[in-house]
Amino acid sequence: MLDREEYVEQAHFFKTLSQRSQMGLSTQELLGAVREEILSTTKLPMAIDFLAGELRLNGVFATAMAKLKHYFTPFQTFVIGEAESDQGRFDMLMALEVLSREAQYRAAGATTQGIFLFEFEALSRNRLGYDRGLEAIAGDAIFNAAWRSWIQLVRHQVGLVEFADLIYVRSEHYFRRQAIHGEGGEMAASERPVLFGEGEGRIALANRGKDPLLLFAALHRHLGYPEVPRPPRPDESPQLIPLLLRRVERLEARLKLVEEELKGGIDLTRFYAGPGGGAPVAKSHE
Repeated sequence: MLDREEYVEQAHFFKTLSQRSQMGLSTQELLGAVREEILSTTKLPMAIDFLAGELRLNGVFATAMAKLKHYFTPFQTFVIGEAESDQGRFDMLMALEVLSREAQYRAAGATTQGIFLFEFEALSRNRLGYDRGLEAIAGDAIFNAAWRSWIQLVRHQVGLVEFADLIYVRSEHYFRRQAIHGEGGEMAASERPVLFGEGEGRIALANRGKDPLLLFAALHRHLGYPEVPRPPRPDESPQLIPLLLRRVERLEARLKLVEEELKGGIDLTRFYAGPGGGAPVAKSHE
């Protein structure tokens, strides 16, 4: 775990890199400019220098971040690696936005439950793959042995067991209900550590059998967990002009037919097919 100021500067770094990369500047120029804005009392300037060197050699960031395991989390490395992959459709701007929002949450005092739910939602919404994604999440230093064991369990059972059920059976709400009904809730809690609170358990129970995205939305509303940034809707304005042009051409053709009808009738001879099915040939009127 890093100091708060490290996460504050990380959030600024990722967000600024995402915003300024749309200005047409090269990534190396952006790294140099953003580096001057970062506090020199943090370790991020040294990390940026290492990222810039790796970018010049290999043209990617993920390999450099993987070598800085003491500074970047495995999930951060995984997200950037997926954005740089030629086979995926995950956008780099979206990856930087995800990492910026996560760093902001850590700087504000993140909880273990909030970090896991945020990172799992990022995997779900962007279809990054649960196998490697959950393995990267489990490698975060914020999770203890009990959490890592449960994340590995989720990794093997996701898709087979509802995600809401996986949360519910590890919540305080579940064990309290078990104790009230005399079903050995305290003994079960000693065998399986409680990972989620009363609120997460109640929300998970209420969302059983529903879309997991509804579960995430309820957690945002009631418990204040950070929302994963969503990709913007594609801009359809470039496609509107050709579509309008085709419609105007059709309207002009219809108006021309109407004018010919008013002048004495439409000359259908221009629509006659030529010999052998060729182009229409106008017939002469004698």
